[in-house]
Parts: sequence; structure tokens; C-alpha cells
Amino acid sequence: MHELVEADPYYDPYDFAIDDDPYPVWQRLRAEAPLYRNDKYGFYALSRYADVAEGLHDWRTFRSGRGTVLDIISSGVQLPPGLILFEDPPSHDVHRRILARVFTPRRIAAVEPIARQFAVAALDRLGGAHGFDFIADLGAAMPMQTIGALLGIPQQDQSTIRDTTDRIISLESGEPGEGMKVEPPNLELIAEYVDWRARNPSDDLMTDLINARVEDADGTERPLTRTEILTYISMIFGAGSETTTRLIGFIGQLLSEHPDQRRQLVADPSLIPGAIEEVLRFEPPSPVQGRYVASATEYYGHTVPEGSVMLLLNASANRDERRYADPDRFDIHRQASHVSFGFGLHFCLGAALARMEARVAVEEVLLRWPDWEVDYAGAVRAHTASVRGWAKLPVVTR
Repeated sequence: MHELVEADPYYDPYDFAIDDDPYPVWQRLRAEAPLYRNDKYGFYALSRYADVAEGLHDWRTFRSGRGTVLDIISSGVQLPPGLILFEDPPSHDVHRRILARVFTPRRIAAVEPIARQFAVAALDRLGGAHGFDFIADLGAAMPMQTIGALLGIPQQDQSTIRDTTDRIISLESGEPGEGMKVEPPNLELIAEYVDWRARNPSDDLMTDLINARVEDADGTERPLTRTEILTYISMIFGAGSETTTRLIGFIGQLLSEHPDQRRQLVADPSLIPGAIEEVLRFEPPSPVQGRYVASATEYYGHTVPEGSVMLLLNASANRDERRYADPDRFDIHRQASHVSFGFGLHFCLGAALARMEARVAVEEVLLRWPDWEVDYAGAVRAHTASVRGWAKLPVVTR
């Protein structure tokens, strides 16, 4: 077995044909090249569960401060403060503590009726239609509106912010993005809301951020800077809506492809949370985590030099035969853990929100349409630098 492979098997994160179904390639990497090197784009990759989980946890070796996307890490650009996805301790810990205070169980519970209201309105508009699009009619709108309500961004401007985020992360062709933007989008638009909310405080996340105070490494306490507030809001809105949109699309796909399991959910809705966890394991919206290698490390007898780029293939880890029995079988009763929300200090703060939104979406769809089938002739994949999923997923209902 070749433990370090440069040519065959070949993994290219910019190859749309591979991205549409990367699992056969990742299976070969796990078996033949658990430490993989791609010379074309200059990265290493780990694909087995044990290696990925350890790598996600080992922030001292695998750093996020230069970005978590291959394009950004390779570019060497300076990242703005406040992007906790792209930070390491101690600044990461300072900023994460603020968000941890606002992404509380109380706030998630309070926003659930809002999410359900949006889902109900979106689906009820379809009336007697014999089909709908899981993305256009539900997946793109409901998460955006829910996170917008949580932040206090007016509904009429939420689409503008989301569309800009989509343009920034989308890949136009099977090549790295040219000069991929890493600055927060729509700062001027968001700034208007921040100024207005500062004068008109409310019980929303934006007000919490305006009032938040942080303690710097030297012990000095201060409010968040304007740039930090704007960056927080932009990051939360973009990351919070994009990944949940793709998750809802995968739910539509997998429950269409497994009608017997879908009917079990109709008969017993208490199974829905477990089904969502299996969707997250089977098709995670954020499948690859990039890291900068801060110090030389060794895998399978080979040294990964300091300064390298490492891709931690968490979606591959979720299908590792060493971890899961029959990992390529979708099973809503599996009740297995996964690394789709990360691991360690970078575990996704919005995980509870995403799970709640996905559960609400499934509950409301099944109440109206217990049976559907994907129209793959009209389905379109989304290709971005950071997430996988569907851009369009029309279904025929019965």
C-alpha cells in the first residue's frame, strides 16, 4: 500500500466531477493514501476518522489563523479581526466567548417559533402545487430569514447580503478563485443597521454585540470595535444561512432516495432529530477543513513540513470503514457521532441553530407532503470553495 500518493488516486477539490461525488476518491485515499499529497495545488490531506478528529482537535499544529479554505491559506492575505473561523487562541477564545453568550439555549428556543413561521409561510404559498424546490422554496429562504431575525436585519435586505455571500464563495470553473475575497461583504449596509440599533436597542444578537465587552490579553476591558461588530454579523449571517441551506437540500435528496425511512419519520416524528444527524454524517455541507501547518508533523512515516497546507477531510472521516459499520449505507437509526460540525475549540457554535432549523423544515414538509421524488433532470449542484450541496433541488410530490 502506498501511504503517500501524488498521482493515483487523485483528489482535486476544484474538479467539479469529483466534487459532485467525492466519496469513491476519498475511499481510495483512506485505503491507499491516508496521507495524500497534491503537488498541483500544494496541499496535503488526511482522510481517516482518527487522523481527522485528532487534527481538528490539535489547533497548535493545525492552525486556522491563516484561513480554513485552501484558496485563502495559499494566498497569504491578511484576514480581518473577528472572523473566529479564521482565528487561533488567544484572540479566538476572546471572540468565541462573546458568541457563546448569545448562542444560548434560551435564544435558540426563542427563535424556533420564528423559524417555523417562516417555514409555514414558505410552504403554504405553494398551495396545491404538485412539487416544489427544496432550495428555492425553502432551503434558501428559511435559514436566511431565521438568522436575519436573530441578528435584527430587516427581511427586505437579507437577500442582498446572502447573494453577495454566494458570489464570494462560488467557483465559476474548476479552478481556484482568482483573488478570493476574504473581507466581510455588505459592510456599509450592515453598518446602517448597527448605527440604528445602537440608538434603538432590542433583544437581538446585534444589540448584544454592540453592548459586549471583551478582555484583551493584557487584561484591558473594552467594547468591540466597529470592524469586529460588522465582521461578526457578516460571518454569522453568511455561514449560518449557507450551510443550513445545503443541509436542507441534502435532507430532501436523501429522504427521496430512501422512501421507507421517510415513511418511518411520517409515522414517528420523534425519529427526525436522529435522521438529521445521519444526514449530517452522510452528506455534511462543510466537508473539508483547511489548516496551516505550524510545526512539522509526521504521518505514516512521512513528514509534513512546517508551512504546508493540510486539508482535513471530515466528510471522508464520516464514512471511514474503521469507524462505522457499512458507512455508505444511509440509516436514520444509526445514532453515530460525526465530525460534520468540527471538533474541539472550533466546534460550530451554530450547530444547535442548524439542527433546530433542519428539524423544523422536515416537520413542516412531512406534514404537507409525506411522499416526494427528486426531479434530477432539473437539479443543479452548487460549487463553492467551502461547502457542497444543491443549488436547485426540484421534487415531485404525491
